[in-house]
Amino acid sequence: MKFGELGLSKSLLRAVKQSGYEEATPIQEQTIPMVLKGQDVIGQAQTGTGKTAAFGLPIIEHVDLDNPAIQAIVISPTRELAIQTQEELYRLGHDKHVKVQVVYGGADIRRQINSLKKHPQILVGTPGRLRDHISRGTVKLDHVQTLVLDEADEMLNMGFLDDIEAIIKETPTDRQTLLFSATMPPEIKRIGVQFMRDPQTVKIKAKELTTDLVDQYYVRAKDYEKFDIMTRLIDVQDPDLTIVFGRTKRRVDELSRGLVARGYNAAGIHGDLTQDRRSKIMKKFKNGQLDILVATDVAARGLDISGVTHVYNYDIPSDPDSYVHRIGRTGRAGHHGVSLTFVTPNEMDYLHEIEKLTRVRMLPLKPPTEEEAFRGQVASAVNDIDELINDDATEKYRESAEKLLATHEAVDLVAALLNDLTTDDASKVPVKITPERPLPKRRRNNNYRGRGNGHRHNNNYRGHGRRHNGDRGNFGHRRQGNNHKFSVRKRQK
Repeated sequence: MKFGELGLSKSLLRAVKQSGYEEATPIQEQTIPMVLKGQDVIGQAQTGTGKTAAFGLPIIEHVDLDNPAIQAIVISPTRELAIQTQEELYRLGHDKHVKVQVVYGGADIRRQINSLKKHPQILVGTPGRLRDHISRGTVKLDHVQTLVLDEADEMLNMGFLDDIEAIIKETPTDRQTLLFSATMPPEIKRIGVQFMRDPQTVKIKAKELTTDLVDQYYVRAKDYEKFDIMTRLIDVQDPDLTIVFGRTKRRVDELSRGLVARGYNAAGIHGDLTQDRRSKIMKKFKNGQLDILVATDVAARGLDISGVTHVYNYDIPSDPDSYVHRIGRTGRAGHHGVSLTFVTPNEMDYLHEIEKLTRVRMLPLKPPTEEEAFRGQVASAVNDIDELINDDATEKYRESAEKLLATHEAVDLVAALLNDLTTDDASKVPVKITPERPLPKRRRNNNYRGRGNGHRHNNNYRGHGRRHNGDRGNFGHRRQGNNHKFSVRKRQK
């Protein structure tokens, strides 16, 4: 279903289009009309199904810009989700000039208090920090029209039930309440009975992963090792179109800059970029003029991109459904895809959770050596030269070619060309990637039996398919030969 059929205003539909959404997800399709009508809703859905827009769009629709009070509050279990939600709500409400603020623990509360003085209409926060602000009198919820409990079961698991009930009691009794949870334990159902009015239930089945078209691998590596390993894998696998997922905006910026510094045709997108910049990058990627797109989960949501052959999870996602959402970008329309996830030693429990959801064991992949990466570059360059030779436009260079052959050995000429189309080990170009805070230790699930010892190491690094890059005519090498006087340039047709 198109968003235009859900009863949203034209200004919001523009924001939806600018954010890259194309069609409503099932939870958006069912939830948005109910929320617009003012009904309470219990939504049972996994992360990555589009919940934020499902409750965010109708909330933004109802915001009164002339009212400086907090009109909607979203309670999130973690600061990462709270920040992610605030960013998406800000982007969706940007054209309407809706003010969205986020508060969470572990950050300077004085700075948050100053931001709250700007009178946000929508407030997103974690339970503990919200209660802190309420007790200080810096947050007043007496004008709240809509209350959202996001990932309620996770908040229950983290021991936030008392905080949630205390916050709810600070809001008007005639408010609208929206509750989203992946599971429905008795305590969550009790919240629905006690604090909601005739709630409508929306249940979305967990997305099933089509695994037969996606080869799933993982590489165990320390954080500081990941970038060098990834660039060597790119050299060996020679992907056509690649999406690299990073956990934060800083990560995306550093990865995209690092890839460009090492000669790759890459660019990054995240919520801080202007819409014009995002649109230009996405257009180049869809047209094959950009080989590698680096993105956060939020920036990549709703994007429909065909032809993606490889997905690299530079940072393992904190929840399994985000993994499903990420690798769903490849292996489409009957084409084969490859996903590769980097896992630090202390993140192995997150890998196990993903395997439990997908019911697929990822194969461990041994990082390629410098020699293997070099051989991959040469193989790619040889294929590119084959394509160049088949170009009818080379006839006009025959006279110059004959002069070169008269003064140089043919082998020397070809070696010079290959030398220009390849580089030394990419790791020799220094790139600094700031370490991210490690994911919190997962609580072990006793039902999980652990990983066996029978995994084989798969050394078949190559991906599927060859590069066809429309930005470089019929000749499309991945790396730019910056260290040599001669290099093949893009031709203007």
